[in-house]
Amino acid sequence: MSYITDKVVTNEYVMPYIRFGKGKKTLVILPGLSVQSVLPSAAAIEKQYEIFCADYTVYLFDRREDIPEKYSVSDMAADTAKAIKELGLSDICLFGVSQGGMIALIIAAEYPNLVKKLAFGSSTACVTEGSSAVLKEWLSYALEGNAEKLYLSFGEKLYTKKFFEKFSDAFIYISKTVTETDLKRFITIAKGCEGFDVRDKICRINCPVLAIGDTGDKVLGAESTPAMAELFKDNPSFEMYMYSGFGHAAYDTAPDYTQRLYGFFNK
Repeated sequence: MSYITDKVVTNEYVMPYIRFGKGKKTLVILPGLSVQSVLPSAAAIEKQYEIFCADYTVYLFDRREDIPEKYSVSDMAADTAKAIKELGLSDICLFGVSQGGMIALIIAAEYPNLVKKLAFGSSTACVTEGSSAVLKEWLSYALEGNAEKLYLSFGEKLYTKKFFEKFSDAFIYISKTVTETDLKRFITIAKGCEGFDVRDKICRINCPVLAIGDTGDKVLGAESTPAMAELFKDNPSFEMYMYSGFGHAAYDTAPDYTQRLYGFFNK
């Protein structure tokens, strides 16, 4: 494995990222909301996206370090876009999942010159009452300092029943590594989703777009991805694909997910 862990340092903040692959094209991945940083899983992430490594240089950005007390998805998008530009990246293929998809939508709308193609998985242009209820449940456990309940709720909501039952002990084990700093950071980032609504910005996105969802999404609801088709109705290059049986985290569990992304970005 050849991944590199590095940081973008600006005048306002520091943003960690991982980089792998040696291709001339650029893929930027934005992960979803997580209890702990995904960067320690860099080797597994590189393996998951190895199909891209020959043709692409892949960047996965974490959220910034030392996040402010209030940090909206729009703030996350502005900081990520600045980090992308600081690295001299342009004409990128951009892929975000869940909250990362929300960030990607804003970047594509606000910084169209950066994005060549956009894909997002298990995401939305508007946090509804239903998805807000899931966020509130997670926030309640985090505010209680109950990492075990938080991780178990994460596992139960993100994955299928079969997957969750198989790995529930692993979720409990990982929860024991969660620190107070992790929980505080999670609370701030999760609250950043509150009131998220960029439906009025979708008309600005004219690049090719792929939306991927799952009919069993228990976080955002099965209707969240199909609702995007109406928002993108004036974009002739919009595509949608719906899985069934993989849950919200289809981006981690559907066996052909990365191949599907690769096919879209290489059309």
